[in-house]
Amino acid sequence: MKKIVLIIALLSPLFTYAQNKPNKKKGPSTYDLVIGTYTSGSSKGIAIYRFYAENGRLAYLSQIDDVSNPSYLTLSKNNKFIYAVNESTKGEVSSFSFEPKTGKMALINKQPSEGADPCYIAVDKAQKNIFVANYSSGVVTVLPLNKDGSIGKAIQTLHDAGHGPNKERQEAAHAHMAILTPDEKFVLYNDLGTDKVNVLRYRPSNKEPLVPASTPFVSVTPGDGPRHIDFSLDKKHVYLITEMGSNVHVFDYDNGTLKPKQTITLLADGFKGQTAGAAIHVSPDGRFLYASNRLETNELIVYSINQETGELTFVQRQSSFGKNPRDFAIDPTGKFLLVANQNSDSIFVFRIDNATGRLTPTGFKLDIGNPVCLKFAPAE
Repeated sequence: MKKIVLIIALLSPLFTYAQNKPNKKKGPSTYDLVIGTYTSGSSKGIAIYRFYAENGRLAYLSQIDDVSNPSYLTLSKNNKFIYAVNESTKGEVSSFSFEPKTGKMALINKQPSEGADPCYIAVDKAQKNIFVANYSSGVVTVLPLNKDGSIGKAIQTLHDAGHGPNKERQEAAHAHMAILTPDEKFVLYNDLGTDKVNVLRYRPSNKEPLVPASTPFVSVTPGDGPRHIDFSLDKKHVYLITEMGSNVHVFDYDNGTLKPKQTITLLADGFKGQTAGAAIHVSPDGRFLYASNRLETNELIVYSINQETGELTFVQRQSSFGKNPRDFAIDPTGKFLLVANQNSDSIFVFRIDNATGRLTPTGFKLDIGNPVCLKFAPAE
């Protein structure tokens, strides 16, 4: 019996080490924060900062100038390329090489976006095509990609006819987002002008990759103005934020079909001021939804997600500490949320409570001209 006790005592430290030894599969603790801006003020292009996930701090790495209004951008799956819109009436899209270790970027080429004021860009995982929403002309454009990351000339454009009840904002179609579904079988594109989420089947090898799905669209409340969407972690639900109505619409999602389920407001009870819903993102663990609202609200709204139904429950309303929080990003570890205040030239860092989803200011602030888009990439 004593021998058995002795053996256990000798092995105990080994068991303890095995339980507590570092997990080699653990994700990175540092990331690159890629920042898109409007260049009408002090900013001149795209900036790269190193983000430290253990404490939420930022450190400058690099920037690339002479890039006109890169107001929205995306990264290729392998993190070797960055694609950005150049938001203007001329309408262009740009491709850049990217080195995550150093944060260095270099322009590869540009192409016309075939529409005015491109405001959103997405790329498929195979890096075969990019999808661009041109706001002012209401056009969604498909442009092919080459192996070197360069963008080819547009191969398809789509336009949604119609208008909404607001004669000033909805006189015609205004495409605001074109995003691939998680399985990349479909592209959903939101039209602020027609109050619709359009559904297109994606056939990457065809000359015209996008065709209307069997149920080609779903409509929301007239005058609501669809803006951005995100998917639930289990891919069974879609969350749509509306710019003009400042609502979040919840849909059940199944193979290209959207079924309305819930509508919940971004606004506090009794609020009568001017608002404009902006960005929407689900937390990496899938338990919480975050949204930003602008104009006279300037705040972040937190909802918990029912893991069975996908429905939302209000949790918190938090000031963004700036004007016009156009976009925000949650770091891949789920510990921090960074919000870009376009009209006060600032990015603020908030800590996320993993148990409740609530936001707490860290006190960290980055001063940068007109930030409007935030994307994270692993710092390899």
